[in-house]
Amino acid sequence: MSDQKLVLLGVTGGIAAYKAVELVRLLQYSGLEVKVVMTEHATEFVGPATFRALSGHEVALDLFEDPGKPIHHISLSAEPDCFVIAPATANVIAKIAQGVADDLLTTTVLAYKGPLVIAPAMNEAMLTDVATQENLALLQARGVRIVDPENGYLACGDVGAGRLADIALICEAVVAELSRCKDLEGKHVVVTAGPTQEPIDAVRFISNHSSGKMGYALAREAKSRGAEVTLITGPVGLRAPEGITIVDVSTAVDMGVALEQAATDADIIVCAAAVSDFRPVEVSDRKLKKDSADVQALETIHLVENPDLLARVCALRAAGSLKRDPVIIGFAAETDAVVANARKKLASKSADLIVANDISRDDIGFGSDYNEVVIATHDGEETIGAAPKQIISQEIFDRLIDHL
Repeated sequence: MSDQKLVLLGVTGGIAAYKAVELVRLLQYSGLEVKVVMTEHATEFVGPATFRALSGHEVALDLFEDPGKPIHHISLSAEPDCFVIAPATANVIAKIAQGVADDLLTTTVLAYKGPLVIAPAMNEAMLTDVATQENLALLQARGVRIVDPENGYLACGDVGAGRLADIALICEAVVAELSRCKDLEGKHVVVTAGPTQEPIDAVRFISNHSSGKMGYALAREAKSRGAEVTLITGPVGLRAPEGITIVDVSTAVDMGVALEQAATDADIIVCAAAVSDFRPVEVSDRKLKKDSADVQALETIHLVENPDLLARVCALRAAGSLKRDPVIIGFAAETDAVVANARKKLASKSADLIVANDISRDDIGFGSDYNEVVIATHDGEETIGAAPKQIISQEIFDRLIDHL
């Protein structure tokens, strides 16, 4: 069986469809096998015979065209190592973002679970429309690699943004996705995510604003790179990523127990959870009433410090109590002196990397799909500008690989 990687190229109905012909050749020159799926409108610009001749494969066009494969989109989605759509029209981008599946290409995308690259091409007015921008942001947040269009002459005669990116850049993005998605194969990655909830009584608790989105993005990224992933998560309203071991916890103590168990054979530990620093000393098993003798208990809640989970797992590593020698990453949610506090935490916890972000900003951090972070290591700091958290997670793992 050949080890050659297979790329599925989706071609949609835009004038830039002719450039997809060159993309087939460039992907082949990169040592990749290529199959093509086209929308009906794409065939108005380039005939399937051209792609058939270049790729050496039949071109997939219709849901029901192959009687030997009654569920064509499922069989087609199981084949490729990477799926690239170039050019991608505003219409197809909107369908993919919203889960609409009304032709072979969009049904195949919906069933496909591997790395996806999308290269938009359209008129500038369509590209900059709020709906298109929201759809692209949504896809990026899910981990789709968007190859941004360029400025230049457009088919309508205008000059502006919307021209299909250079074919070489699209090919580079595909190659990068293929190499990225397996660089953690055979590794066990443990991620903590979300807030903890420290109960006061039967209905009240102490917590924070963490949504868990950053931790979940990191878990998805590790999975996409071939890792075995354990996600230890506090209470969040997020859908559990597929193919990942989920450990649901509530309190910091529970998270600490789960983390120590999972860390035993971990290669990478990412402490992204926003763990409550304190918990009430006394917890009532009933609801405390504000109009009764319980008022005193509600007005004066005595707290005790929670265990420092990052420091604890670093100490276990230093003591040789873990089966492996894992790379350990901590997160720091700061409101001021972000870099200074990140460096302080890096030294005090004995971690390998600290990822810090400014939670005082409204546009990033807690609850947002975006983040902007400073990665502090023992060699210095690096800032990753504002981007979807899934993109931030890719950048973090790209740098983490050097520490393995």
